[in-house]
Amino acid sequence: MSYVEVPGAKVPIRMWTDPAGVEDVAMRQLRNVATLPWIEGLAVMPDVHYGKGATVGSVIAMRDAVCPAAVGVDIGCGMSAVRTSLTADDLPGDLSRLRSAIERAIPVGRGMHDDPVDPGRFHGMPTSGWDDFWGRFDSVADAVKFRAERATRQMGTLGSGNHFVEVCVDTEGAVWLMLHSGSRNIGKELAEHHIGVAQRLPHNQGLIDRDLAVFVAGTPQMAAYRNDLYWAQEYARYNRTLMMALLKDVIRKEFRKAKPAFEREISCHHNYVSEERYEGMDLLVTRKGAIRAGAGDYGIIPGSMGTGSYIVKGLGNEKAFNSASHGAGRRMSRSAAKRRFTAKDLEEQTRGVECRKDSGVVDEIPGAYKPIRQVIDQQRDLVEVVAELKQVVCVKG
Repeated sequence: MSYVEVPGAKVPIRMWTDPAGVEDVAMRQLRNVATLPWIEGLAVMPDVHYGKGATVGSVIAMRDAVCPAAVGVDIGCGMSAVRTSLTADDLPGDLSRLRSAIERAIPVGRGMHDDPVDPGRFHGMPTSGWDDFWGRFDSVADAVKFRAERATRQMGTLGSGNHFVEVCVDTEGAVWLMLHSGSRNIGKELAEHHIGVAQRLPHNQGLIDRDLAVFVAGTPQMAAYRNDLYWAQEYARYNRTLMMALLKDVIRKEFRKAKPAFEREISCHHNYVSEERYEGMDLLVTRKGAIRAGAGDYGIIPGSMGTGSYIVKGLGNEKAFNSASHGAGRRMSRSAAKRRFTAKDLEEQTRGVECRKDSGVVDEIPGAYKPIRQVIDQQRDLVEVVAELKQVVCVKG
């Protein structure tokens, strides 16, 4: 589908979904965003739903301003995927051993490594810039400096919620590795610190929603936030790169006889800020629950833990600020999912997938998400599908 335009106070709201199907609280959030004095455009992806601070599935383009709550607390959260030389025929009938090996190698939930992982131990993993990155930790907000050790030990860990590590098979029988994570606790604490700073600034006191407090160009608060934002986005990228190296290591050991090889990794943020130019204007584009889909850009759009995922290539639709959805999108809150579904429901909806099937992850049940095929169909003018994947192993936090 092409977009539907809904009137907004300062800019129209371009929606790649039926506005009637969007929850009232999410529509209210979007209308509030459209009132911001600095806004130049607002695009809404088909996985749109209510989010803390700002709507998930929104792309907000502003001039000389950025809203930290619109980025969210998991700065730089995103996806990585890689196609392997393995095929479905190489996989054993019982995948529980493989799942256990992944869980031993990659800490989940609030877990962390006993000692920081040395990227130099992995063959082929790029390490240039690693020391410079950690050296720049000295320049981030003093409020998080005491988290230095935790940040180093959480590098290369999964987290919880909707984060996952998966082994998938595409429609041609090729095995893929896929994972979803972000900047872990250090990103969360940086985000919360700066959201608090923004909300106290005088120019934000008259806003319709205090969560939409912004930093404006030319101020020390903006400079400090952008410094920390870009550092946290880099942390998230390194985190996924290190996790993928750990995952590849597991695959090499478990399939030693097959001598698995790996193609080039695909990686994309979906909670981040980027400096981009549209209609002759230099803008700060915030994608919260959206990926960049410029012409030829490869991206990853996952479903839920029991449905398919898609590798896509961007078509460069500037009406959407070169963006696409970041996943299927929730159709009910976590608390609503826990009230509605049971562990038995989870077991039924994830049949054929080696994964947790207990009450601790019921809020991640496929039934709590929108149908991924429908979400893909609604953005055929944003991306083209390159590969369709179905997970056979899913590790959750």
